[in-house]
This record gives sequence, structure tokens and C-alpha cells, in this order.
Amino acid sequence: MLDRFFTAISTGIAAWVGQPSAFVIATATIIIWGLTGPVFHYSDTWQLVVNTATTIITFLMVFLIQNSQNRDAAAMQAKLDELIRAVDDARGQFIGIEHKTDHEIQRIRADLEKECQDAQEIEAGKPHSDQYLDRLMQRR
Repeated sequence: MLDRFFTAISTGIAAWVGQPSAFVIATATIIIWGLTGPVFHYSDTWQLVVNTATTIITFLMVFLIQNSQNRDAAAMQAKLDELIRAVDDARGQFIGIEHKTDHEIQRIRADLEKECQDAQEIEAGKPHSDQYLDRLMQRR
């Protein structure tokens, strides 16, 4: 229940703060704060108000943004895993590689790039990803 509540709140806030109107409101707030400086004689309290507010907002936004990114990445990974599972020529051993270490993933990428470098695919100035896509298109 708490998970659904947090997801709903974080999704709503992330959607709202990603809108131009949120940026306009934040900018207007800072401008108003700046214009009130002479009224409060640029006091320490005047400075502390904006410093505290921005620190708290930034601190909370880190968690909301991370939650949104984690959820989006997990959903994207599930979709990719389903595509790998559903495509006949796809290699199922790639499902779940997001759980491997950075070093293991780098090795897998290097092996895939090396696989694309057979004699007839080597073309000057053509990236390995283009070679791999060309080979996939030739299979169809």
C-alpha cells in the first residue's frame, strides 16, 4: 500500500516538475525573493530562507527522480526481455544481463562488437553497430 502511494505521489510530482509551468513558477519565486532583498536589508534570515527551501526541495527531488528512473528502467528492461523472448533469432542469454557487473557487461559488449567484425562486414568508417544492423537486415 505504501509502495502504491509513493509511486502515485512520485509519478505525479515528477510529471508536474517536468512541465514548463513548474520552471516558470520556480524562476518567478527566485525573482520575487531577489526583489525582496532590499526590503529585508539582505539579512542573514532573508538568505537563509531561500537556501533552506532550495536545499530541502533538492534533497526530496533526488529521491523522486531516482524512483522515476528506477521504475522507467525496470519497465524498459521488462519490455526488452519480452522482445528477446518473442523473437525467434534473438539469444535468450541476454535476458537479465542488467544484473551483471559493469565489467561483465563491458565484456559482453566487446564480444558482440568483435562478432560483427568478420571479413566481409569490415567497411572503412562504418561503426560496429551499423555492421551488426546490416547483418540483421540481411537475415530477413
